[in-house]
Amino acid sequence: MMRIFLLALSLAFVASAIADPILDAAERHARAEAKGLPGEIGVKAGPLDPHTQLPSCGKLQTYTPAGAKPWGNTHVGVRCEEPVRWNIMVPVQISVTRQYLVTARPLAAGQNIRAEDLATLRGDLSLLPAGILTDASFALGKTLKNSVAAGQPLRVEQLMVPQLIKAGQSVRLIMRGSGFSVTGEGKALHGGGAGQILQVRVGTGQTISGVVQDDGSVEIRP
Repeated sequence: MMRIFLLALSLAFVASAIADPILDAAERHARAEAKGLPGEIGVKAGPLDPHTQLPSCGKLQTYTPAGAKPWGNTHVGVRCEEPVRWNIMVPVQISVTRQYLVTARPLAAGQNIRAEDLATLRGDLSLLPAGILTDASFALGKTLKNSVAAGQPLRVEQLMVPQLIKAGQSVRLIMRGSGFSVTGEGKALHGGGAGQILQVRVGTGQTISGVVQDDGSVEIRP
């Protein structure tokens, strides 16, 4: 029994000696890749499957597998170049902790968002739904597509730009260039809000595109 125990202990040490460099390499790679993410970054590699048996390696290389997520539960590829070639996918957990926006009170569909409608919480964005907003300036003035209860994280897909122009409405057209400005009039072919591309039919019957301005005019860019 003692021999079996010592053998098992020896194998565990060998497995650990092989696994540690792999996990260290994967973690360093994940930290380097996550360096530009906006928030406090946490990285933890592993664990490896306890049944994984790999020869020791003199030259490890790491890479990001195709389709790997930038954060949350993801993988880093680790391969051995010499003396024996092998490849393994190492599970990695990347957390991104920072403040994000939540609703300060219940908000109704169609409601324009004001500063007092918003609050912030701090948490791991990798555990939250995709598209969570972290910048209040992006949400202010936008309109909710659906009702939201108090304390709910606010997502970009829940917001829409308020329509300044309706389909069929007459709009003022502005074209600016170096040292000149030309104005005209056209009819909107669809609705649009500030910053959105709008197609407009002018008097000649031609359809042109422009960008909706905050005042409801449409700027045609040469």
